[in-house]
This record gives sequence, structure tokens and C-alpha cells, in this order.
Amino acid sequence: MKLIPYWLDTAEPSGDYRSTPVPENVDVAIIGAGFTGLSAALEFAQQGASVAVLERHTVGWGASGRNGGMATTGLAIGFSTAVKRYGEERAVEYFREYNDAIDSIEKLVHDHAIDCDFNRFGKLSLAYHESHNAGFRKSQELLAKLVDHHVTLIPKSEIHSEIGTDFYQGAMMDPLGAGLHVGKFVHGLAGAAANAGAQICENAGVTELKKVSGTVHDLHTTRGITRAKQVLVATSGYTGRITPWMQRRVIPVGSFIIVTEQLPEDVVNRILPNRRQASDSKMLTYYFRITPDNRLLFGGRARFALSSPDSDVKSAEILRKAMIELFPYLSNAKVDYIWGGLVDLSMDQMVHAGVHNGLYYSLNYSGHGVQMAAHMGKKMARYMGGDKQANVWEDLKNPAVPGHFGPPWFLPFIGGAAKIIDRIS
Repeated sequence: MKLIPYWLDTAEPSGDYRSTPVPENVDVAIIGAGFTGLSAALEFAQQGASVAVLERHTVGWGASGRNGGMATTGLAIGFSTAVKRYGEERAVEYFREYNDAIDSIEKLVHDHAIDCDFNRFGKLSLAYHESHNAGFRKSQELLAKLVDHHVTLIPKSEIHSEIGTDFYQGAMMDPLGAGLHVGKFVHGLAGAAANAGAQICENAGVTELKKVSGTVHDLHTTRGITRAKQVLVATSGYTGRITPWMQRRVIPVGSFIIVTEQLPEDVVNRILPNRRQASDSKMLTYYFRITPDNRLLFGGRARFALSSPDSDVKSAEILRKAMIELFPYLSNAKVDYIWGGLVDLSMDQMVHAGVHNGLYYSLNYSGHGVQMAAHMGKKMARYMGGDKQANVWEDLKNPAVPGHFGPPWFLPFIGGAAKIIDRIS
């Protein structure tokens, strides 16, 4: 087994940016070379701005290379909840932003000829309990009525038309959901940004931010200092001590993934005959899909812990048992890859983007970051250029997590509560 992300191991890097000099002055400095940072860098560079992307590790090392490779419709909180919380008009606006985000990925792939196996196979939401089907029905009705967006309900009696297990009690299918090879995509974005003139600096972790005035900052990195007229923080679940106000608003939750060996065609056709991007309705969600080379990727919040080699291995054991519970015919399938990463949850499970004390940020994708991160990079470039309409999330309240000033000591309590909810819901 390899303790590295399958996506990064099977993608060709767009370049070696470890020796790219850290420039002394730029119009825009971006912290983080993931989807948000690289998408923003590409947009800024195309506008003619000088831009540096400062990455502590390498391109895609963080959440952008550690996810499930799913770009799916809908908010983390669900459309019905969004309507109750924000009213119909705002809920519709937020929902459509996610659809626009998938379109953004598709356009980036097309415009820059990024070969990343992008396909709209659809999203399959699976009911863990029979009672969860009622929520699917309500969502179907509201989406059709308010958004003119149409999904299909699948009763348990027809579940095998979509998935080769009896574990679930029904499903809802949205045809607009997409999957992609995120390793190839993130390196494609990096290549496009570099070709447009962006300077990508790997192994250049930001160690200190010193405000000069307004939005101007000096960024001290492990490879030099740069002064930027504007700074965009794009650090997702890896937001840390150099931006303490943002760190207090990001809950870094470990999400873990296993990927099997390549499976025979008849087996993958049995697991997910229509190649949907699948996830279930538990609080401790399982999510899974077939990779472009016929492996099963199976992930979830197996343990409410941070990612580390030891934690990843323990989580992989839990996930393999869960995979076999769902698909007993995979009991002899070998696991080739295991890894973990951090999801950037927020108190309200909504995206938060804007500016605080002269620093711009886009964070808190809450497990739906593949599409929204790539989308918000482009949007933040426009927002930072003065287009306030580009950021639909600006007006959302962004509360800090009570008592959160460093390592997330509270994760075991969140995990325990989630397990109880899954048992009784």
C-alpha cells in the first residue's frame, strides 16, 4: 500500500516550481497552490497582474490533491435547510452558485485543454435510513419548484439499477454532478497559470505576515520576502497560526480515503453501473466512486482525527471494513492507496469569503471544495479587482469556533455526537 494520494501519484507534474525565485514585489500574493489559489492566479495573470503563488509544500499537496474527485451539485447543508435558514431567494442563489462552479471547472478544462477525465456522470445521494427518503422527496419538490432543477428519486426496490448493494434504503440522482482526476486538474491549472505569467513558488511556506498599510503586506517565506499590494489566503483545512482570525473560523476535520487495486470491468459495473459520484446521508458520510482506471475509491470521516501516517492507517482499516460491509464481493480486493486530508468546515457549513483587516480569503468549503474552490479563485480575483457582485458569500456572518485558538481539541466530541445522530436518526 502507498501512503500517498492516488491522484498525485498518477498525475504528471506540470513543472518543478521548487526553485522559482520568490519575487521582491508583486501585485498579488496568494498563499496556497490548490484549486482556489491556482484558479485565482490564472485569472489575475490573464488580467495582466503580477502574481506569486506561495506554497509550503508542492502543487496540490493539500486538500486539492486529497479529496474524492467529485464536483457535485448542492450545498453542504442541503437545499431544504438553506431555504429555512436564508429564505427562498438566497437559497436559490447559493444553490445556483454550486451549479455555476461545476460549469467553471468544465470551462477551465475546455479553455486550457486540461486532460483530467472530467465527466458528468451524475451525483447519487443514498438514504442511510428509510426516514431520509422523506428529505429527498422534499428536496426534489423544492428544487423543481424554486430552481427548475430536476432530480430523480430511486426507490429501494430499484436500487440495483444504480448501485450493487442492499445497504441503502433509496437514493436521489442529480444528472449534473461530475467527476474528474483532481491530480491532473490541479497540475493543469498550475501549468495554465504559469504559462499566463504567474510565478508559482513551491517549498515557500509563509512564516509571517506583516501589514504595511491597507491591503499591502510583506510576506516572509522560507525562501525570501515579497511585498504584495493584495494578499489572498487560500489555505482551506490547512489554515494556521499566521492568519489567526481565519484559523479560529476553520474546523479542520480529517477525511480519509482508500483506493483498491484495479478491478475487473464486470465488478465495477456491479458496484456503480452508471459511474455516479456517490455519497450517503449519514453524519459520518461514506463517499465513493470509480476512478478512471477502474478502481474503487472509498472515503469517509472514519475517525474525527487529524491526518498522520498512523491515523491514516487506522482510518483505512475502518474504511475497508465499511467497504466490505457495503460490497461483500470485494472482500479479496487489495487496497493500493490510503491517505488522509483536512476538510475545512465552518460553524454554519457555508462558504466564507471576503476581506478582514486587509487580507482577502476564501475558505470553509465544508467538503464541497472541488468545484467551489476552483470557482471561487476566479471569483475572488474579480472581487479583489472591485467587482463586489462576484462574491455571493460576502454578507454571511462568519462566527469563530468558541475556544478554538490552535489544535482542534474538540474533534472527538463532534465525532461522538455524529455517531449518536447516525444511530438514532
